[in-house]
Order: sequence, then C-alpha cells, then structure tokens
Amino acid sequence: MSETPDKEPEGNAEEPANGNGSSVIHLQQMYRNWFLDYASYVILERAVPALEDGLKPVQRRIFHSMRELEDGRYNKVANLIGNTMKYHPHGDASIGDALVQLGQKELAVDTQGNWGNILTGDSAAAARYIEARLSKFALDVIFNEKTTDWQNSYDGRNKEPVYLPVKFPLLLAQGAEGIAVGLACKILPHNFNELIDASIGALKGKKPHLYPDFPTGGMADVSNYNDGLKGGKVIVRAKIGITDKKTLVITEIPFGCTTSSLIDSVITANEKGKIKIKNIEDNTAENVEIVIHLPAGVSPDKTIDALYAFTDCAVSISPNACVIEGDKPRFLGMSEMLRISAERTQKLLQTELEIRLNELVEQFHYVSLEKIFIEKRIYRDIEECETWEDVLTTIEDGLKPYRKKLPREITREDIIKLTEIKIKRISKFDSFQADKLMKDIQEEMKTVKHDLENIVEYAVDYFKEIKKKYGTGRERKTEIKSFDTIVATQVAASNQKLYVNREEGFAGYGMKKDEFVCDCSDLDDIVIIRRDGTMLINKISEKSFVGKDILYINVFKRNDERTIYNLVYRDGARGNTMIKRFAVTAIIRDKEYMLTRGNPNSEILYLTANANGEAEVVTVNLKANAAARNKIFDADFAELAIKGRDAMGNILTKHPVRKITIKEKGVSTLTAQKIWFDDTVLRLNAEERGLYIGEFAGDDKIMVITRDGGYRTCGFEFTTHFDKDTILIAKLDKTKPLTIVYWEGEKKKFYIKRFLPEESEKKSILISETPGSVTEMASAEEHLLAEIKYRQEKGKELPDEMLSVDKEIPVMGIKAQGKPINLNKVKEIRLLPDPNALAAAKEKENAEEEETGLSPVEEAKAAKKILPAAKAPAPKPVKPKSKPKGDDQPTLF
Repeated sequence: MSETPDKEPEGNAEEPANGNGSSVIHLQQMYRNWFLDYASYVILERAVPALEDGLKPVQRRIFHSMRELEDGRYNKVANLIGNTMKYHPHGDASIGDALVQLGQKELAVDTQGNWGNILTGDSAAAARYIEARLSKFALDVIFNEKTTDWQNSYDGRNKEPVYLPVKFPLLLAQGAEGIAVGLACKILPHNFNELIDASIGALKGKKPHLYPDFPTGGMADVSNYNDGLKGGKVIVRAKIGITDKKTLVITEIPFGCTTSSLIDSVITANEKGKIKIKNIEDNTAENVEIVIHLPAGVSPDKTIDALYAFTDCAVSISPNACVIEGDKPRFLGMSEMLRISAERTQKLLQTELEIRLNELVEQFHYVSLEKIFIEKRIYRDIEECETWEDVLTTIEDGLKPYRKKLPREITREDIIKLTEIKIKRISKFDSFQADKLMKDIQEEMKTVKHDLENIVEYAVDYFKEIKKKYGTGRERKTEIKSFDTIVATQVAASNQKLYVNREEGFAGYGMKKDEFVCDCSDLDDIVIIRRDGTMLINKISEKSFVGKDILYINVFKRNDERTIYNLVYRDGARGNTMIKRFAVTAIIRDKEYMLTRGNPNSEILYLTANANGEAEVVTVNLKANAAARNKIFDADFAELAIKGRDAMGNILTKHPVRKITIKEKGVSTLTAQKIWFDDTVLRLNAEERGLYIGEFAGDDKIMVITRDGGYRTCGFEFTTHFDKDTILIAKLDKTKPLTIVYWEGEKKKFYIKRFLPEESEKKSILISETPGSVTEMASAEEHLLAEIKYRQEKGKELPDEMLSVDKEIPVMGIKAQGKPINLNKVKEIRLLPDPNALAAAKEKENAEEEETGLSPVEEAKAAKKILPAAKAPAPKPVKPKSKPKGDDQPTLF
C-alpha cells in the first residue's frame, strides 16, 4: 500500500495503486465512514433496547418467531433458534444466548429442561435438549397483529414487526444491559406488582417512585438510585444469618453475583487476612445456602461486617438508563419510562377498542344486509337477470328502501358478498336468531363506546386484571434498607501484630524480635507520639522509621471522639509546665503535629490515652531546688476542658518538675455511651454487636454473675475480659433486686434467691460452695414468675406450677441462702416475666405521672439523677455448655 499523503483525501476519492486499475482506500477515510456506520448500527440494532416495546432487536425477533410457531406446546430451542434466523442475521449463538436470558427471567418465556441457574452461574443445557414456549402472560400483553406495524426482514423474504405492541412496562420488569460502541446501557429489574401499581398511578397523574427488585433477593440501599439515571448507585448486600456463635449462613446473594464467585471472594479475603474463617460450604440447590464456619473466638457480628466490606457479599451497581427512541439514544429515568409505557399502553388499548368498534359496525352492517336480503326475498329478483351487472344492479335496487337502517353506505363489495350466500343458508335462515345477534352486537358496541369515552378507567382496569391473573407469587424479593457505612479498618480481622523499637525509632508488623504493642490489621493506621511532643500518623507497614524516643504508639481510629489524651509537658528547656486534655479525630497521614508550643527542648512529662475519656488524678513532685513552698501537690484532669490537638493547655506550675505519678484512676467525663456485650469474644463494644447492656457514664458499673455463683462488678472498659461461664451481665442498679435460681449440690434441691446487688470488684460467691452446686438462671428484671416443672411419678402426673417471685421470695442479703423449692420433686425451674405484675406497675407509674405531672425520666432529671436514655432489654441467660456431675441433678435446658 502506498503511503498516505500529507493532504487528507476528500470525499470518497480513491487513488490508483497500480496499472491494472485497482485502487487504494485510505485508512483514515475508512475509519471515518465505515466505523461510524458500524458504531451507529451496534447502538441502534444490537445493544440498546427500544423505548416503544422495551426490547432489543434480537429479543423482538425471538418473540415474533415464537409467536409464529405457537401452538400451545413446547418447541425445541434449537428449532426456535433456526426459525429466528430468518429474521436475525447474526448467527445462532447470539439468538441462543438471548433466548436463555429471556427464559431465566421467568416472565415471558415458559421453559422446560435445564435452563441453567442464575444463583450458581451454571449454564443451560444444549439447545437440542431444552424446550420453550410463550407464557400466557406474553400472549396476553405482547402480541396483537391488528396493532402491529410490519417491515421486511433483512433479506426481504419475510415480514417482521417494527415494534411489538407491548401493553406492559416489560423493559423495567426484565431489566436490560448492553455495551455498544461509545455507549452503554444498564437498566435494573423492578417488581412486577409494583410496576403495575405505579402504572395505574401514572395514568391517574401521580408521579411514580420505583426501586429495583432483583431475582436473587438480598438487601438493597437505594438512597442514591437517582431514578436509574447515570451517576446513581445501588448497594446490594447478601442476606447473612447467624446460626450459632461459630456458624454463618448466606441465604440470598447480591444481583450479578453467583455462589461460586461469592465463595471465591470470601476465600480470597480469608487468604489475605481480611477475615477469619475455618471452612466454607456451598449447599445451594433450589435456594442459596452458603455455610461459613468460624474459628473459636471470632465474633460472628464483626465477621458479617467484614464480609460486607471485603467480599462480594456487598456490591455497588451503577445504573445507566439509556433507550432508543426515534433512531436516537435517549437517557430517561425510570419514572419517565414508566409514564411513557403507561401512556403507550393506554393508546394501544384505545386503538384495539377502535378496531373492535369498526369490526362490530361491519358485522352489524352485514347481518342487517343479510337479513334484509333474505327476509325481503331480494334473491328472487335476480332469477331473471342475464348478466352479472344486472344481478348487482337488481340487488342494489332492492336494498335502496332500507339504506337508512344501515350504519353506512352499501358498497359493491357488500353486494358481491350477498351473492355468495348459499341456498342452504337461505333456507335455514332464522330471523329471531338474527335479531338476537344484532342486539348482542349493539350491546357490545355500546360497551366499547363507553370504554373509549372512559379510556383511562379502562386502562386502569386492564392493569388490575393483569395483576390479578399474573401477580400472585411475584412479591418483592429484595428488601429495601438503609445501610450504615462500614469502615474497613474497624471490621478487618487482626491479621498482624504491631511491634516497636523505641530506641531506634522503627515500628511495623515485621519486627517480631522487638517489643509487642497490640494486634492490628494491615489496613490500620498507627499513631506515634515522641517525647519531644511530636505526633505522627502513619500507615502500618512491615517496618518503617517513625522517629526515635517513642513515648506512645498504638492503632489510630479516625473520628474517634471518645479516646482522650491527658498530657503534661514542659515548654522549652526552662519554661512553664503545661497540662491539657485533647482528642485527635482527623489528621493528614505522614504529617508531623506538635502537641507542645513548639519551642526547642520541650518535653512530655506525662501522657495517657484513655479509650473512654477517663480523667485521672496525678501527683506532681517538684524538684528540690524549686522556689515553691509546696513541692508536692495533686492535679485532677477532670477539671480541664477537652480541647483540640493544637490547644496549648493550662499552666500547671511555673517551677521545674521532678516527676509525675498517677494517684487515682479516673472515671469518664464524657456523655453516656451505649454498650453491648459480644458473648462470642466475651468483650464489651460500642458497635452494636451482641446483647445490649445499657448507657454508661461516669462511674457506672457492670455486674457479672458466673455459673459457679461468682459475683463481681467492674467498669465498662472495652478491654475488660469476661469468663466463658458468664450467665448474666447487666448494668449495676443498687435499687433493683437480682434473682437467681441455683442447684444445691449437697442437699440436691433448687433454691431461688433475691438480693440487692452491691458494688464489689472482688469476686464473691452467691451460692453454696458444696460440690455440684451451680447457678442455673439469673435475671436483673423485676416482676418475675418462676415456672416449676415436676418429675412424673408412677401413676401420678403433677401439674406445672407458677410461683410469683415478687410475692413468695423475699429480698434478702447478698450472703443469704435463698428459699428452697420442694426438695427432689422439681425437674426444672424457669424465670419468666409476670404480665400481671408488669401491667400493675405500669398503671402505678402512669398514676404517679398524672399526679406529679412529671414522667419518671423528668422526675429523675429534676432530682439530678443519671438515668439511661433507653431501657435496656432483658439480659438473656447463657445456656450452660455442661453441668457438674451429681446424683439426680435435673437438666434445665
């Protein structure tokens, strides 16, 4: 090929290449003309659906071909593909794939055989093994030859529809996805019944609000759906349930995922250390069932969040609603598409009614002509006619007196049709039957005219009938929810350990010979505070230099307003000693921040990081040569306001300080914090994992009862670890009695005990210490019933007994033994809420509120008491894993 000249050829000019007359077409010219034609063809004829019927050309041709072969029986898919090739010029593979996709949507195509599985991603069997036919729904709403416009097929041998007269928002029900040249389309599927309801609303002038509904189910956050337009986003999550502390089950998956791809993403996340799982099983058959087994000590709630953060259990789908209208791509929202579809359905229904009215008029006209022709014996007048024209003229003359009774003028075709009536028909003509037929036609004409005059109501009734016939079993599968943002660093498994070399100034997870700091993940940031008052936030790495003389290092949590730093520093070499409290919520990574005034030789003298804003009391020792009279004094951090990181602080002393030591542990100075107990990892948390305990502030305490009868109270620090045999954990309230049921090992009988809790960090024993004694149940709730079940003896059946704990069991001291229950006849005792006592207490509370005009919360505020903002639910007793050995010891669970 010759080189392209500098000057671009104009038009379709060709240059001769050799002497035999062949020519060369320049590549630039080919791209400009041919590629643009190709791009337009792909957009209009292959990838993007039409607005009119919601179908791509291949789908439209498949439906037309299936209607052509429709006889009520299933057809081999191979035959359907072959017949469709008369209309679609792109080969059998594209037709087969499109037909399988239509069949898997389970709406317009009725299938038989192995059509694959959208849940597992399994493909359909070969076309020769599977069968299909049009569904009854498709036959009702998609086809009507009388309202269809036709065009020649690609080879001119056949006729195919320009658009199918679809009287339903099929595009929004099925969804669509296609990639063209420079243009893409992604319309999400919506719920069948909701589309009908919205169509009815649109016909009545209401603006529809549509949200996607996926065949795979799951949960969807549609807050940024943007009506399906470009720029919108839908977050879809799998449905994950907790079977027990070590087992999770995925029962629904996000749209666009398969069980195989989801499992692969879970395994990948586990291999990278983002989550911790023991094993994963795929038990999917008709419904999704993916079982995830967790190792011991891993929180199922936290693992669920991690699955959403690091695997395909949560996906983001970006819609891009694009359709073809008038041979041009157009971007429309779902509500606008639905409105256009509803109006087109109304117009198609109106056209059908108009066609039917014309048919009825023609039928009435002909029946009337036939009756006149036979009853008035006009056919006898033509017996003497010798020519065809004489026959037609004679009949026309015979009908002239009755023209006014006819709905339209008599045409030559009408007269010819009368001459075709057979003698048998004339001889058996029934005038009464003809009159009845004409009356029925007139009644139907009246109905059709009424429907035309009230076309909106007619269209609404049409949609209601469609919903009645086909809406059963098409309820919404995807649950609409609003998701909280999951911070990956908060739910990532601790797959690394943080180490530090304070002297050399290095930190990271690869320094296993150095000082261990804490567990972390490879997504975490770390905070470093050096003795000179410099603070630095770094991304954790295997090993990095963070500066020498490290005073404090830990994992950094962004936007953490509860971690408060208590700091004392010397300003410069001989300056004042400053004290301050501050929080660090947001920073720029790798930037150094000064916690002091920045003067040379400044030094941090005391520093603590408090996860819940605790404010301790410290003792300050001045140097011996200090001029101050009092060289030892206390400072309380609780007296300081919490400020920002850059605050300079208050002057603690102007004299040189020798040392600062902690004198007294402080309590939190922050507002009340909602706390949960995760009984899998046996830790407190604020991430709503596990059992809700209550709101805690200041010196509030938690009380704990274990299965061996142990009782203690503690603070609400998240670092506190609880025993595995904990059966009750609740907020300490010294005014409300606790109730426990325990088995006395030596006496072999049950006891019920009520007592007022006390504050005691030292563990005490609430029950007998004899061998075999064990706490069965414990409750911090008021107004309880004890359900007592007795052993069945021979010939005797003792009924269960309900005992009012409030009335029968007095409140005793914490060391009291309690009240025994019926020796050895008791099989089981359960503590249940007393509905009558609760109702009485509620009435009393309402009466007191009416008398004082204050609710209990308002009354408590008036008395300056601290009450939780919300009542915590009753703590659930933990089922014991095993029971001590003992004779005749009953099983309670």
